[in-house]
Amino acid sequence: MIEIKRANEIEKGIREKISEIFVQGFGKDLRFFSKDYNILKKALAHIFVLDLFYIALANNEIAGIMACTNMKTFCIQHDKKTFIKHLGLIKGISADMVFKNYFQKYPKYPVETNEKTASVEFVATSEKYRGQGIASAIMRHLWTFPEYNEYILEVADTNIPAVKLYEKLGYKEIYRKKQKFSKYAGINYLIYMKYSKNIEELKF
Repeated sequence: MIEIKRANEIEKGIREKISEIFVQGFGKDLRFFSKDYNILKKALAHIFVLDLFYIALANNEIAGIMACTNMKTFCIQHDKKTFIKHLGLIKGISADMVFKNYFQKYPKYPVETNEKTASVEFVATSEKYRGQGIASAIMRHLWTFPEYNEYILEVADTNIPAVKLYEKLGYKEIYRKKQKFSKYAGINYLIYMKYSKNIEELKF
């Protein structure tokens, strides 16, 4: 059985566990800052805005994470000094710049949104629980929120399993953005996908 909770409902060690799953999911994209996943976990544990993150519990373990925001509030807030402490001066300053420019700037999406649009971010599943419906369970939980009628997310074109999962869940591609320096980033395009609730769901 999979149980979904808001991250701030769990007190003990939640930041560290979210950071662990975050690094499992996105560590390869953060290798410039450190190739040591333990260092990355410590450096990032402070950044998560817990009331915007949702977690899946399976067998009393945190199996997956996902953030959901109205795009008026950032779901991560970092501290430059903490980055420098764990990553060193140069890479800590670099991380501060990257996180400010990419994760703390709205409007994020190159498509029209409104007050009923939710941004779904940082979808990641623990390596132990991949392929067991964890991300789908959290996503369906987010769809029950009455304040939203559409959900937008961003995914790299090279992340084929994620693209296929979102398509299976009903997301449709709405925009494709060519990436600069794709040869070095390992990403050709960022794909923007949208899920819209149907009429019956809107009556919920």
